[in-house]
Amino acid sequence: MKPLSLLIEILIILGVIIKNIEAEKHSKKQTERNATTQVSANELKQFLSHILERRKLIKVIYQRENALGKKKIQRKLRIKGIQNKDLSKRNKNHLRKQAKKNFTDEGDQLFKTGIKILQQSKNQKQKAEAYVFFAKAADMGNLKAMEKMADALLFGNFGMQNITAAIQLYESLAKEGSYKAQNALGFLSSYGIGMEYNQAKALIYYTFGSAGGSMMSQMILGYRYLSGINVLQNCEVALNHYKKVADYIADKLEKSEGIPVEKVRLTERPENLSSNNEILDWDIYQYYKFLAERGDVQIQVSLGQLHLIGRKGLDQDYYKALYYFLKAAKAGSANAMAFIGKGNAIGLHGLGLLYFYGKGVPVNYAEALKYFQKAAEKGWPNAQFQLGFMYYSGSGVWKDYKLAFKYFYLASQSGQPLAIYYLAKMYATGRGVLRSCRTAVELYKGVCELGHWAEKFLTAYFAYKDGDIDSSLVQYALLAEMGYEVAQSNSAFILESKKAKILEKEKMYPMALLLWNRAAIQGNAFARVKIGDYHYYGYGTKKDYQTAATHYSIAADKYHSAQAMFNLAYMYEHGLGITKDIHLARRLYDMAAQSSPDAHIPVFFALMKLETVHLLRDILFFNQFTMRWKWMKLDNTLGPYWDLFVIGLIVAVLIFLLRNRYG
Repeated sequence: MKPLSLLIEILIILGVIIKNIEAEKHSKKQTERNATTQVSANELKQFLSHILERRKLIKVIYQRENALGKKKIQRKLRIKGIQNKDLSKRNKNHLRKQAKKNFTDEGDQLFKTGIKILQQSKNQKQKAEAYVFFAKAADMGNLKAMEKMADALLFGNFGMQNITAAIQLYESLAKEGSYKAQNALGFLSSYGIGMEYNQAKALIYYTFGSAGGSMMSQMILGYRYLSGINVLQNCEVALNHYKKVADYIADKLEKSEGIPVEKVRLTERPENLSSNNEILDWDIYQYYKFLAERGDVQIQVSLGQLHLIGRKGLDQDYYKALYYFLKAAKAGSANAMAFIGKGNAIGLHGLGLLYFYGKGVPVNYAEALKYFQKAAEKGWPNAQFQLGFMYYSGSGVWKDYKLAFKYFYLASQSGQPLAIYYLAKMYATGRGVLRSCRTAVELYKGVCELGHWAEKFLTAYFAYKDGDIDSSLVQYALLAEMGYEVAQSNSAFILESKKAKILEKEKMYPMALLLWNRAAIQGNAFARVKIGDYHYYGYGTKKDYQTAATHYSIAADKYHSAQAMFNLAYMYEHGLGITKDIHLARRLYDMAAQSSPDAHIPVFFALMKLETVHLLRDILFFNQFTMRWKWMKLDNTLGPYWDLFVIGLIVAVLIFLLRNRYG
């Protein structure tokens, strides 16, 4: 395969990466974890041309040796006679099959070694070593290894992003029936990244991917049919796709193989990402541990909470949670004592599980029920789920779907994923509750978003934090395609910054507008305001004040967005896209100030400007004719934005008065 020539090149690149990582082993852990080593385009070309020339030479030599070999065989056949012809062919075929088997086995072994290293890796150097094995296995034709390398080239693992090379590999893999390749090609076609923007082709790729077993393709199709993206909206079809993925996720969750991943929203603090506290950096975590051991009660409680629910990138660990809560409780922390009460609930739930599954004791559903009820009364969601499951399945009790629904619902309010899954099943089938396809789909969607692919939120965030914008965008964009609202807003945020290089600049605003729209439909108020901004200023679409006002109105009425109220007030003040209404403008300015403390200062200046302008109008323009004439003269003299000049003048006067007062 032609793309395999790139894999030897990748081996060399990875070798360079490993050496660079070893040279920087004394650097900070965060830097080491996120280090990306780039190889220049000239070096890549030199490696590639050298490899291709070497392959051509090997091919010529092989052809010559093959020709000489055939001549020797022909001579031997003439001497030994025709009776040996069949035997020679059989031996030759046997040797070829054996050689092919050995080659395949070696590739499989290299891939397994790479996987083992990757699973046990604790730093970037070890991960890079794993990819050396993947590259070697891929060069031997191992399809799974080729998929790994194609993903690395697409997402920019270790700074070796090469979308063109990734596409070549994916196209070769797709011909071999790889569902992962089908999904990747569908994603690239849907955004026009390295390929022609073609939604019809993307849909075909996703359909083949889902048929082959791709959970990502299933999820993407579920989201498309739910939202009516390039297909007719169909809840039942969406339900079918989401259910398949949710069944897969629920199976993983029952085996405790899934943990929640923190989803950082880039729009919340773009100016301060380096200190973003949504994910706890490893060195900061070590510092917090040090403070906790020194007796900082507040830190002890905080670490206990983080380990209790598994947040900010930390694993869920009840024992560590209890350890920190006990330390804080001994120091007199009321909060820690309250959490230890939950800790007792954890213990009661654990006892219930022992009796339910018969681990170390005989199975006793009555005892299990007793302990689950005690833990559930203390508010422990896992115990509430377990009670719901007992009534749902009839384990030791009579089946009672009403009670099952009650406990599943209680547990779901705390985010218990399996409770949400069983609620979705009940709404999908109408057991114990009125059937609702839409509710079932929404619940299944929430379960699906707990899949292992959500880990890309972490790698995408760290790539963005380290300035690798293209790598971050590709990862967020894939998650956005799967229906993650946070990823949709993050992708749009990156696109509108125009820092990415993998899309043409003229495509960025239209694509960002599309993603803001999808995020807004899923309830993101900030995205709704953004859509208004895009129509107001004409970003990625033509200027349309009326549409802008419509979106601002939705954000103001439905989400009480202070920014939307302020923008709408300005439009009413000036009659932009809507009928001019000064009284309504004043009211909206006041509502914006009441909705957010951050709006107080902008609203103050806006109202000062509005009142000053109308005071001047009342004083100077005492009749209608003079008023119109003077107004037009003011526009001609100072321009259409003379009102901004008035604001500046007011600010200057206020500063002057304050300086004189305190001077």
